[in-house]
Amino acid sequence: MKILVTGSSGTIGTRLCETLLSQGHEVIGADWEPCKWNGAVENLRIDIDLRDASQLSGLSPQLSDVELIIHLAANARVYELVENPDRAFDNMQDTFNILEFARKHGIKKLMFASSRETYGNIHLPEGVAYSEDKAHFMTCESPYTASKIAGEALFEAYKRCYDMETIIIRFSNVYGMYDDSIRVVPLYFRQAKAGETLNVFGRDKCLDFTYIDDAVQGVTKAIANWDKAKNETYNLAYGEGTTILHLAEKMKELLGSNSDINITDSRTGEVTHYIADISKAKATFGYDPQVPFEEGIKRSVEWYTANT
Repeated sequence: MKILVTGSSGTIGTRLCETLLSQGHEVIGADWEPCKWNGAVENLRIDIDLRDASQLSGLSPQLSDVELIIHLAANARVYELVENPDRAFDNMQDTFNILEFARKHGIKKLMFASSRETYGNIHLPEGVAYSEDKAHFMTCESPYTASKIAGEALFEAYKRCYDMETIIIRFSNVYGMYDDSIRVVPLYFRQAKAGETLNVFGRDKCLDFTYIDDAVQGVTKAIANWDKAKNETYNLAYGEGTTILHLAEKMKELLGSNSDINITDSRTGEVTHYIADISKAKATFGYDPQVPFEEGIKRSVEWYTANT
């Protein structure tokens, strides 16, 4: 297939493009940032601001025969979007422009990267994981969440109105290689290595961390089983919870760090508890995560040590 991947220079985008190329697909990347991790992925990147529909229109000859669009591009730091909600509007604008481009050029297959943030802070009985039907706009915690709920709604509307086939993926705390951002895993790595204090926002905050290769495996399996998977929403995660406090402690242990850990209250807009029910993705297209947190964080530290 000829596939357009937006956000191709990001953590998921880089690893996904690598994998799609290895599987024999023709890949075009779209990002306003260079890919600093992989020259082959950088070479297939179109430098574009997806907020500007005219830039997409100008690329029509190059993109008109694309068969599938995987829309990963987004401003993805929850608390940063609380502080700068205009970045959430950017996400909505990107998504609308991609859907309009697909509509005008007859591209019928689209995948959207959504988030576990769409579940908000609803309280489930202990031991019950979040299935896909639990998301609702009334539990929206932040502008970032709103941008992902809006994106899901736009994909649903375009599917119904314009004869498109869609898959919505809700990722959860994807971590691993190709990430030197201020996300919590690479941030704690840098801070622990330097002996700086690790700030934990919420003693009991517990999330479902997904190793990058498992996340990408889920996407590629959904593509390979498109007719089974299409027109539905899926959680992609590991299916187990890890507290942020345990992450901080594990990072100190792996690096032999003497950093202090400072525990404060959870910040405005952030989800405090999430464990994914991944049975739907398993049953529909064979999603099978292989890397538990203890192994994934070890691999991540090894990669950061060698590459950052």
